[in-house]
Amino acid sequence: MPSPVRRISTCSVSPPSGHPPRIDLASWDLSMLSAQYIQKGHLFSMSDVSCRLDDVIDHLQNSLAQALLHFYPLAGRLVTEKPRDGTKGLFTYIDCSAGGADFVRSVADGISVADVVEPFYTPSFVKDLFCLDLAICYDAHNDPLLAIQLTELVDGFFLGISLNHVVGDGTAFWNFVTAWAEINRGVDPISRPPVLDRWFVDGTSIPIKLPYNEPEEYILRPKAPNLKEVFFLFPFESIAHLRERANDENRKAGEPTISSFQALASLMWRSITRARKFPENETVGCRLAFDNRSRFRPPLSPDYFGNTVYAVYAATTVGELLSHGIGWAGAMLNRIVRSYTDVEIRGKVDKWMDAPSIYTLAMFDAQSIHIGSSPRYDMYGCNFGWGKALAIRTGINNKFDGKVSAFPGREGDGSVEFEICLSPEHMNNLLKDWTKTVSMGLIPGSSWAE
Repeated sequence: MPSPVRRISTCSVSPPSGHPPRIDLASWDLSMLSAQYIQKGHLFSMSDVSCRLDDVIDHLQNSLAQALLHFYPLAGRLVTEKPRDGTKGLFTYIDCSAGGADFVRSVADGISVADVVEPFYTPSFVKDLFCLDLAICYDAHNDPLLAIQLTELVDGFFLGISLNHVVGDGTAFWNFVTAWAEINRGVDPISRPPVLDRWFVDGTSIPIKLPYNEPEEYILRPKAPNLKEVFFLFPFESIAHLRERANDENRKAGEPTISSFQALASLMWRSITRARKFPENETVGCRLAFDNRSRFRPPLSPDYFGNTVYAVYAATTVGELLSHGIGWAGAMLNRIVRSYTDVEIRGKVDKWMDAPSIYTLAMFDAQSIHIGSSPRYDMYGCNFGWGKALAIRTGINNKFDGKVSAFPGREGDGSVEFEICLSPEHMNNLLKDWTKTVSMGLIPGSSWAE
C-alpha cells in the first residue's frame, strides 16, 4: 500500500568551521561498515508545544547546527582510499568537513498520534518516519552520516533520527540526542561534551588497513524483512515478581543470583524459542549486546563518542532450555556476563586486528535471539523543551526474526519495554503462549494481558 508519509523539503545543516578535518576509525567502528543506520525517534503531541510547527522546525535546525559544533563528525562523510604503495588493503576514515547533516520535513496525511501508538502491531508506515531505510553504513560515502526527519501528524509530530553506526553505538546515539535537546531548550554549556578521540588497543597503528581490494568484498545489502513488531511493557512489579521467582529457583539449585534484566532476557529467550517450535536437539542461543566503556581497566569515559559494543553469547539445546526454568537460563547468562572482563575485551580486539572482518546481518543465525539497546539509556529524558515524549519508536533497520530491543518505560519507575521482532508465524505462537502464561498468573500486570 502507498505510504501516507510525504517528504516536503530537505536542507543541509553544518556546524561552523574550525574543527579537525579527519577522524580515523577504530576497529569497532570499521566493523560496522556493512551494518545499517541506527534509527530511533520520539513522538510528541502538539498540545505540549506552545508555538507553531514552523517555529519548532526553525529552532531545531538552528540548535542542530550548534550541536554539530560539538559532534562535528556527524556532519562529515566517509572516505575510502587504497594504499599509496599499491599493496592490498583499504583505509576508511571520516572527512569531517564534507556534506553536512540532512534535515527532512515530511507530512503523514491523515495520521494521528494515536495511529502510531495504539495499534497492537507497529504500523507499517512507522518505517517511513525515518530517513535512509535499509541504507548500510558504507553508503555514507555519499549519504549523510546523520539524517533528521520531522514528520507532521494531524495532532503532533515525530522526530526520527538516523545515525550511521560507524560513527557511534547506542550510548553515543543517546548522548548526542541528549546534548541536542539541551541546546534546543537553551542549556549552555551542554552537560556532557563528547570525547571524540578514538580508542585504539595498545600498540595498534592508525589508520587501520582493512584486508580487501574493493568494498564490494564486504558489502552485503539485506532485503526488507517480513516481520511483525510488537512493544511489550513490563511494569516494575512484574519484573520484581519474575526476578524473585527466578532467584528462588536458583537458590534451591545452588545457582548464582541473577539481575532483573537477566531474568527478562531469559524470559525472552525461552518464550521465543518455544514459539519457534524447533526440535529438542536444536542448538539455540541468546546474544546480549554490551557496552565496553565501563568494563575497561581503566574505564573509558561514558562520553566516548564512538563504538565500543560486543555481544556475549550463551547457547544450549532447545530441550535443555525449555526443561529448566528462567532462573537456570538466567544463571547461564550471568556466568557469561561476569566473565566478560577487560582482558576478554582486549583479547577480542587483538583477534580482530589479526583478521579484520565486517559485521553483516547475515551473521545473526535464525536459531538465536539478539537483545540490543538498553533500559539504562535515558531516552525519555531527552527534553527538547516540549516535555516528555509520548513514545519511542524505531525504523526498519537492523531488524530480523529474533531481534529484541530494550527500552526504559516512559514513566521512569523501573518499568521496561521490549520491542520484539519475529516472523508472523512465530509472533502468533508467542502471543498465544504469553496469553496462557498471563492467565496462569505467572507474570501479572504486563501489557499483553490487555
